[in-house]
Amino acid sequence: MDEPVPPNYITLNITFFSSVEDLESHLKAFRAQMIIFGGSDAIRCKMLMDTFTGKTLQLFSGIPDGHITSFPHCSRMFKEQFLPNKVNPPRLCDLFNVRQSKGESLKGYLDILCAISVRLRTQDEDMVVAAFVQGITASPFNDSLIRNPAETLPEVRE
Repeated sequence: MDEPVPPNYITLNITFFSSVEDLESHLKAFRAQMIIFGGSDAIRCKMLMDTFTGKTLQLFSGIPDGHITSFPHCSRMFKEQFLPNKVNPPRLCDLFNVRQSKGESLKGYLDILCAISVRLRTQDEDMVVAAFVQGITASPFNDSLIRNPAETLPEVRE
């Protein structure tokens, strides 16, 4: 794959990958721009390398010439190396691990819980409210929620 970079070589308009971002999102953005740009496998591999920074760039710079044989091979190596960095969306059960810290305001705790619940794939508001009630520290507010259960987050905020 010793194809020279053409003189009309362009820089892609995507963010750099430094090993902490979501690799699937990075590859999707790269592929979308390569559909527009075109080019051979060798050019695609070289352009993908241009999007790397930090540890990712160090890792791929150390690969011997001729080791990568095609763009699918390059993508596969990239995925295998950084698969542990894949960002998994939170699950509903993760809400039950969120607890109000000692000294944390009720608003701060509710904000954290809501931020997680927004990223859930499914919105089961009853479960979010149940997780909220389970995670708050003992207080008169907690007692009132047990006596008069809220069904939605807006009811909890009132």
